[in-house]
Amino acid sequence: MDELLSTVDWSRAQFALTAIVHWIFVPLSIGLSLIVGIMESIWYRTGNERWKRMAKFWMLLFGINFACGVATGLILEFEFGTNWSNYSWFVGDIFGAPLAIEGIAAFFLESTFIAVMFFGWNRVSRGFHLAATWLTAIGICLSAYWILVANAWMQYPVGMEFDPEQMRNVMSSFSDVVFSPVAVNKFFHTVLSGWVLGATFVIGVSCWFLLRKSNIQFAKDSMKIASWVGLAGIILTMWTGDGSAVQVARVQPMKLAAMEGLYNGTTGQSLVAFGIINPDKKRTDDKPALLGEISIPKGLSVLANHDPESFVPGINDIINGVSINAEGDTINTVSYQERIARGRQAQEWLRVYDQARAEGDAGNMALAKEKFMADFPYFGYGYLDSVDEAIPPVALTFYMFRIMVIGGGYLLMLFVVMLILSYRKPHILEKKIVTILGLISLPVVWIVSEAGWVTAEMGRQPWTIEGLLPCKAAISAISPQSVQLTFWMFVVVFAALLIADASIMAHEIAKATRQDILNDKHSRHDKKA
Repeated sequence: MDELLSTVDWSRAQFALTAIVHWIFVPLSIGLSLIVGIMESIWYRTGNERWKRMAKFWMLLFGINFACGVATGLILEFEFGTNWSNYSWFVGDIFGAPLAIEGIAAFFLESTFIAVMFFGWNRVSRGFHLAATWLTAIGICLSAYWILVANAWMQYPVGMEFDPEQMRNVMSSFSDVVFSPVAVNKFFHTVLSGWVLGATFVIGVSCWFLLRKSNIQFAKDSMKIASWVGLAGIILTMWTGDGSAVQVARVQPMKLAAMEGLYNGTTGQSLVAFGIINPDKKRTDDKPALLGEISIPKGLSVLANHDPESFVPGINDIINGVSINAEGDTINTVSYQERIARGRQAQEWLRVYDQARAEGDAGNMALAKEKFMADFPYFGYGYLDSVDEAIPPVALTFYMFRIMVIGGGYLLMLFVVMLILSYRKPHILEKKIVTILGLISLPVVWIVSEAGWVTAEMGRQPWTIEGLLPCKAAISAISPQSVQLTFWMFVVVFAALLIADASIMAHEIAKATRQDILNDKHSRHDKKA
């Protein structure tokens, strides 16, 4: 058992490492592809070569980042087969379908037209090149959609049924999987947050140019475009975040409770704006969950149910079987203790069914299948040793959620300030305090982005598939030593990849800074053009 748990922990660590590194590149590709498309569209309409130079520069940085994202994404998908083979067997027919579509359709679309983007200048018409740029951006979003469909299904498994003969889940409704409300909302939240990250990246690099007194007009024009994209992105991200909160309250109430450090819910539940988790708090004791807090009265009830007087269940409520339904009404469900018992019954009936099938006993097969299907909704809980095992890491989820929200507020302020300065007092953009603000925002936006991803994924622990399959039942039959070895190999590989990515980008930015190749020395030629 200790070796199994070690394998689970190391496999989770390896997958988390890969996902976190991959997520460094994905939102930047989404955001930069949109900004490049806007800049090239301006060039197409105006004929001003300055916009073409701007589009080509940001396109170069986009290409460097895109290549690294592809490399890490491939590793991530391979890990499902190497480290999580039980998971792949159990739901491969469902989980694999959107990933296959992503590879066949969306990835081929973006990889085809990205070649035209980079090598088609002066070889194809301006209109065709512009179309290729936008089709690449669309392809990236389509790739994101299919991947997020797969991820959303893990958070909210729908459109499937269990086939006892195959001992696995099979898809019963493709449309339910593809158009799950969780998937649709997650897609828009992710893409829009990519706009925010891409915009902040452009602002940060532009501030570097301004700090070095290089490519001044290029930097200011880039900041205008990026600030508009970022402002639209952060406002819409907040809107989709509100939708996500409502969905989490309905389909993952334990995640919401962990995000708030809430053990015992009430009506008119407040929302913690700032707080410190009590490290000594146990689920069953009377100690306070927070050592100190600043709360918004009735804020969580509004966030979860859009009703300031509504009930929001805490961790203990959920474990005891109290929850809220799709309409936001408080209901009594099955307690976690009973779920564990019924899950074990389901597993036992599945074994009876398998034995009866081997013996050709049709009567016992039918009986076992009927009993199994009655308890199947709790199948995954049968793998848990106690109800406490179903609680996510509260402190990590709590703090990551606040980093995401507070950081989002900071970024909203950043875009508003940069837009006001860009149009009202553009000369102030060259002040050192403004350029430093833009540069500081670069690590901030990545921390915010990663915090959102960690909140979403850690908040659903211990499940690989919410309520259906815990991590310890999804693992491959491999030794912890082999996972440890590959983990440290990935650490080295990813460190080298990140260093290479940052070095190549820094080299291109430094070259543009030294040569001042994007600046106003071309302006007279541009006006003639």
